Amino acid sequence: MTRLFIKLIGFILLLAGVYFLGKNIIFASHYFPYYWRNLPAMGSVLAIMGGVICLMFFRRETGTFGAFLLGLGIVLVFMSGGVILRQTSLWNFFVGFAALAGGYKLLNEGRINF
Repeated sequence: MTRLFIKLIGFILLLAGVYFLGKNIIFASHYFPYYWRNLPAMGSVLAIMGGVICLMFFRRETGTFGAFLLGLGIVLVFMSGGVILRQTSLWNFFVGFAALAGGYKLLNEGRINF
């Protein structure tokens, strides 16, 4: 029961870290009159979907290819201009990163070494 409680706390910390780090990132979409101008946006969606499918369902066979597709998708998101990064304070970044790292450590190992 204690182990389940530690995993639950780790998961909650992981979600809090993602929230604090991701609340200043805005994903926007644009309307383009020509089909060829939104190719990076369309490619990013397809690459991220393909990468997630490779990593979730075919990890042994295509794990490296899935990671490559995820990286390509992230690069294409920034190329499409659909990501706006707002300013964040150092405190928000510290709290978010600490919660993310602590939650990951609790989920994997069940304890945090200081």
